[in-house]
Amino acid sequence: MKTAKKILFWSLIVFVVIQFIPVNRTNPPVKSSQNFVEVKQTPDKIRALLKGACYDCHSNETVYPKYAFIAPVSWSVKSHIDEGREHLNFSVWETYNKDLKKNMLSHSIQTLQNRTMPMPGYIVYHPEANLSEAERTLLEQYFDHMLKTESY
Repeated sequence: MKTAKKILFWSLIVFVVIQFIPVNRTNPPVKSSQNFVEVKQTPDKIRALLKGACYDCHSNETVYPKYAFIAPVSWSVKSHIDEGREHLNFSVWETYNKDLKKNMLSHSIQTLQNRTMPMPGYIVYHPEANLSEAERTLLEQYFDHMLKTESY
């Protein structure tokens, strides 16, 4: 019993101490001249879908949920956001070259079709990101139209 109490005590101490490890949750500034939804004059329905299902991880407009302020969860959330921005950042869309834009749109269509995005773990805490089949199809068609008309 003493060992269990010691383990619990030290676990609690470690948990408290790790709360003081800083996580940078500052969003870089967003320029409307580079932001996908502004530059492409995205229709309201598409804009709402992107903002609700994609922008938290794939833009500089992340809204951090309350659980993202508790370590070690905060580390995981920040890691996912950093990785998401590396793969595609809608906030800096106009800084990408044409080949990269084309690749990102193609990849976005694939991830929507394969249901790998939004991530299942994200959907659990963000029900607005749980896209219906019709919403997925709408996004796919929008991206596909951009590819076919080379309007990316």
